[in-house]
Amino acid sequence: MDKRAAVVLAVIFGGLFLVLFGFMLLAYSAVRGAGTSINMSDVESTTGARVGIVEARGTIGDRENGVDPDKLGKLLRKYERDDDIKAIVLRVDSPGGAVAPSQEIHDAIKRIKAKKKVVVSMGNLAASGGYYISAAADKIYAEPGTLTGSIGVLFMHFNVRGLLDWAKIDETTLKTGRYKDTLSPFRPLQETDREEIQSISDDVYGQFVRAVAEGRRLPETKVRDIAEGRIYTGRKAKELKLVDELGGLDEAVQAAWSLAGQSGEAKVQYPPKEQVLSLRELVRGAFQGAAAGVRSAAEGSEGVQLLAPSLGR
Repeated sequence: MDKRAAVVLAVIFGGLFLVLFGFMLLAYSAVRGAGTSINMSDVESTTGARVGIVEARGTIGDRENGVDPDKLGKLLRKYERDDDIKAIVLRVDSPGGAVAPSQEIHDAIKRIKAKKKVVVSMGNLAASGGYYISAAADKIYAEPGTLTGSIGVLFMHFNVRGLLDWAKIDETTLKTGRYKDTLSPFRPLQETDREEIQSISDDVYGQFVRAVAEGRRLPETKVRDIAEGRIYTGRKAKELKLVDELGGLDEAVQAAWSLAGQSGEAKVQYPPKEQVLSLRELVRGAFQGAAAGVRSAAEGSEGVQLLAPSLGR
C-alpha cells in the first residue's frame, strides 16, 4: 500500500470515528436521560442544607439485586461527612436477609446518630432484617398497611435422603469434628443438630431483641413478648411502639428536616443513579474500533472493514 492510499484510508477512518463519536454522545445522552426520574429531579438539591435519602430495597446481603451493605455503608459515610446533609432518611422496603449485613447497617446508623438525625420511612415491607436496620433510627414512619416486625431468627433443614435412595445414589460423608455436617441434607435431623442450631438461633435472637429494645427504648421483656416472629401492620406496630408515626416518605423527610433544626420546606439529596453505560466506556469503545480499522488498513488488508465499537473490555 502506497503512502497516498494510507493517507486516504486514515482520513476515511478519521471521519468514521467522528461520526461514531457523535452517535455515541447521542446514545449516552439518551441512556442518561432515560435513567433519570422526573419526580426526583424536580425536588433534588445538591447545594445548601438538605436531607440525604438512602434506599434499602430488596433482600439484605444480596449484592446483585438487593441491599449491598458495602454500597449502602459508603453512601451513609458520604452523607455523614457532608456538613450540608443535616439529617438522613432511610427508605426501607425489605423482607430481611442475612444477619451480619443487617447488623452492619444497624451499627452504621447508630454511629451516625451521634452526629445527625436519622429517620426511617418504611415502604410496603420492613420485616425481620428490614426492621433490624430500622430499629436504630431516631424516628420510624410506616404506612397503616406496611408489613413490619417479624423479629425472629429462622433456620431451615431439607432432607433429600429419600430422593437419593430413589435415584440409587450413594452418599458418604467424611468429617473431622462432631458438628461439621450439622444440618446435612443427606440425613435426618439429629438431636445434636437441633441443640447446636437452637443454641445459635437463641444467641442471634437475643442480639436482635436487645437491638430493638435499645433502639426503641423498650424493656427487653416487652420486646420478647411482642416479637415471636410475628408480622404486624404499620397501624398495629404503632400501637406496640415499634414505629412512631403513620405516614409516607414525605412525612419522614419533613420530620427529619425539623429534627435537624431546619424550617420551611425540606430539601433533599437523592443518591446518584447508576448508569448502565458510562461516557468513558463509550469513548474508549469508539477509539478502539477506529484504531483497529486504521491498523488493519495500514497492514495492507484488502477492502475497508467497519468494526463495531467495543463497550467493554
